[in-house]
Amino acid sequence: MTGISKVALVTGASRGIGAATAQRLAKDGFTVVINYAGNFTEAEKLAETIEKAGGKALTAQADVSDPNAVARMWDAAEAAFGGIDVLVNNAGIMKLAKIAEGDDALIDSQIAINLKGSLYTMREAAKRLRDGGRIINFSTSVVGLKLETYGVYAATKAAIELLTGVLSKELRGRSITVNAVAPGPTATALFLDGKSPELIDRMSKMNPLERLGTPEDIANAVAFLAGPDGGWINGQVLRANGGMV
Repeated sequence: MTGISKVALVTGASRGIGAATAQRLAKDGFTVVINYAGNFTEAEKLAETIEKAGGKALTAQADVSDPNAVARMWDAAEAAFGGIDVLVNNAGIMKLAKIAEGDDALIDSQIAINLKGSLYTMREAAKRLRDGGRIINFSTSVVGLKLETYGVYAATKAAIELLTGVLSKELRGRSITVNAVAPGPTATALFLDGKSPELIDRMSKMNPLERLGTPEDIANAVAFLAGPDGGWINGQVLRANGGMV
């Protein structure tokens, strides 16, 4: 990229897919705003890594389930860099339970972060993203697989897919694309925590490439949609899952 660096805000970027995405976008020339909820140390370490590699990064604490915090984060990014060109809605949590056994806290927390959190940042982006920008949301390939115990989590992500399509049409005339990436099983703490080695091995064999995805695999898909080669893709869901579904 030449001239003034474009700015990308990545939510939930202190670790996992978010961290890999922040690093990839920084490598591609974006100034990166690393959002985090509680992992201050990891976020600062990531910013330092990006800066040492010649990139530019800023950390921004905000709980995306709090609309006022989301607005303040956007204000801070605009004050620092003049505006935002790319929003990557990566922040999310995954709690598994059969529908009959999911308690109120399990339901409410996933709706608050996965659905409302993404909706709050999309709302700010719809008002404030610079023309020609990109919004990249995160879904999950479980929307297609419909696996047991993933019901509430997948339901929040199915809503994100719907909102992706609607927002892509509502932003007509501003040359902003809105897409979603739907990873399959990916080797992150979010996925690996609480799963037996046998289950992890079984899920890694579900796709014909017979391995788990890596955070970098998913970051590559995001980078495509954020970069110049993805400019004609709009209102779509890119299922980055090795062919699982």
